[in-house]
Amino acid sequence: MKNLIYPLATAVIAILLWYVAVLVFGVPSYLLPLPGAVFHEIVSEFPFLMWHTWITTYETIGGFALSIVLGIGLALAIVSSRAVDKALMPWLILSQTFPKVALAPLIIVWFGLGIAPKLIVTFLVAFFPVVISTVVGLRSVEGEMLELAHSMRATPMQLFWHFRLPFALPNLFAGLKVSVAFAVVGAVIAEWVSSNEGLGYLLIRANANLDTTLLFAVLVMLMIIGVLLYYAVALVEYFSIPWHQSMRLKDVQPTM
Repeated sequence: MKNLIYPLATAVIAILLWYVAVLVFGVPSYLLPLPGAVFHEIVSEFPFLMWHTWITTYETIGGFALSIVLGIGLALAIVSSRAVDKALMPWLILSQTFPKVALAPLIIVWFGLGIAPKLIVTFLVAFFPVVISTVVGLRSVEGEMLELAHSMRATPMQLFWHFRLPFALPNLFAGLKVSVAFAVVGAVIAEWVSSNEGLGYLLIRANANLDTTLLFAVLVMLMIIGVLLYYAVALVEYFSIPWHQSMRLKDVQPTM
């Protein structure tokens, strides 16, 4: 419970400042609706919002899963071969310089209007932190430990499972927590370009109709998705590497 005090206190202060901005400074409701109006919008349109939230969550988790599988696979290939490292790493870095909003329409043209292009866009936004953190982690094993493993005639698989992977996990989870937040952004970008469902679509619709109350309600739902997925990854991390120093410094609950 201790870990909830500070986030809740921050939320209360933010809501109070929100009320002050609207009531004291006379900000029009079409620019900044009252928190109560946003809450009423969420409650009154809850089934409608939950349907679109589920669509965005599904796309986020799908793209995030692709990021984990392909990101770790790329990292293993990069660490295993200097030639692969030199061949792939410049292109991976170059891929991050392209604005994903500009690439999304092209991906829609190539792959159609189904779920596939949305998963691809989400993957492209989210995979890079997974690759980099895994590469750093796999390379963090001390040379003396590797020499000891080789002297004990450890097989490549034993070397990976007992030495490289345990050292890589803390870095990997750090990358996953960044990646899952990026995945939410990627799903919204994909829905902006071509979709008639999902929270990204609702953002476009609310903006076109100047419905700022709905817009803020959608933003709240997106924040909830991001926070829940982040803590889901943090919970898996907490139970996967309880031996790591970063976990021992925490209380029972995983924190941000």
